[in-house]
Amino acid sequence: MDKSSLTELATRLMDAGRKSSSGRTAQTVYGGNARILRQTVLALRAGESLAEHENPGEATVHVLQGRVHLASRDDSCDGASGDLVVVPAGRHTLTAIEDAVVLLTVAKHP
Repeated sequence: MDKSSLTELATRLMDAGRKSSSGRTAQTVYGGNARILRQTVLALRAGESLAEHENPGEATVHVLQGRVHLASRDDSCDGASGDLVVVPAGRHTLTAIEDAVVLLTVAKHP
């Protein structure tokens, strides 16, 4: 059985993301390419985005710190610390309204 502190990881990644030229950093905490389920902690500096991309399966964004904006062609939603946002099935973007850390959970379709 493995255990890790998402709070500690969020702090470390946000510090790294603020210093990064891209304004973001990420670390997979569970799963990967060979598994159906993948969980990644992603830190975004305020104003930074993930460019529009497809959802590879079923996905959620759990906001650990800060505020984010998730948008698709048909809908959008803001999330703040503690919120769980379901990622739309189609193309979408994720933007940090303020410095933010999220836990992205994806279950890829086999």
